Amino acid sequence: MMEGEWRMEAGLAWLLKAAWIAGTLPILVASIPSSRPSPFHGVLSEFASRGKTRKPSSQKWTVPQSFFSQFYAVAVVWTTILLLATWHYAYKMAPLDSESLHFSTIASHLTGGSHTFSLHKSRSTSAEHRYRVWKSVFLLLLMELHVMRRLYETLYVFNYSSTARMHIFGYLTGLLNDITFRELKFSPLIDIEDFYIAAPLSLCTCCAAEVFNFMADQVAEINVEGRDLLSITGSDWWGYVKPITKLGWFEWIGAAIFIWGWVHQCRCHTILGSLRTDRTDEYQIPHGDWFELVSSPHYLAEMIIYAGLLVASGGTDFTIWLLFVFVVANLGFAAAETQGWYLHKFEDYPRKRRAYLPYIY
Repeated sequence: MMEGEWRMEAGLAWLLKAAWIAGTLPILVASIPSSRPSPFHGVLSEFASRGKTRKPSSQKWTVPQSFFSQFYAVAVVWTTILLLATWHYAYKMAPLDSESLHFSTIASHLTGGSHTFSLHKSRSTSAEHRYRVWKSVFLLLLMELHVMRRLYETLYVFNYSSTARMHIFGYLTGLLNDITFRELKFSPLIDIEDFYIAAPLSLCTCCAAEVFNFMADQVAEINVEGRDLLSITGSDWWGYVKPITKLGWFEWIGAAIFIWGWVHQCRCHTILGSLRTDRTDEYQIPHGDWFELVSSPHYLAEMIIYAGLLVASGGTDFTIWLLFVFVVANLGFAAAETQGWYLHKFEDYPRKRRAYLPYIY
């Protein structure tokens, strides 16, 4: 890796770490137990609360909660671009076995050696680094699966009430800064689109700068040399997939944890969506699946999803650890607020249900 790329990746990692810490600290401060709610707690909840947890009297400066679909549309586009670019870079420049590396070198000599190959041939020579690149592809694949489902749910599963609102501060933060998601509802510093730009980047910080520079050179070859897209990407589809099958146990165990949380969140969101099929403003007590144990099982499932990503990453990247801590802190705060709302709203609400940790909290 060139020194410039190393500095770029180090700077990106530092920026992402700072963002996750900055997003987590206010939540932790607001979560400190107190005999009465602190003004900071109230401000935090007011700016970021939405849906049923937003007080009817605080509808000023709000927009419909159905605008979430715009956040997820951006999330899908961004994650897809990042996944395809990283995957193509991994295929071209980070072969996992010596045979594919030898083949790439021979192909370069037979074609006279492209400008892009010459420029990048020394960047992915470390076997350990090549493995991390393919691990990033795997993590981005899981994230792609997640954001595509979330976009589908906002369009076809959730029947948002006409009175379901979110503060315009959170909405504009998302549009202007491109980062949040529906569960991350109490962080005024990191909003939905912001989250879904920063989260995928956090999963591939080890190679992001290399990927961006590599793809810039690929685009230049198309524009300057007139090469077509197929000659750039190639048609060896199995070559794009085979290295993923060579990943280790950590990656596949993490994927299994991810799918476990993913499936249960899908079930819980379906239950929530079915409670208001006629788009009425009346809220009901949800039942079924993990709702029998906790009030916010979709938040618990989200934590499990990101725990799966953490395990699949091998747990060696501190940026991904900070991402996971942010998700847990944010959703834990949101679950506590939701639990209080349920207990206040329904006199017959099941008292055995915890906020988000079964039998514990």
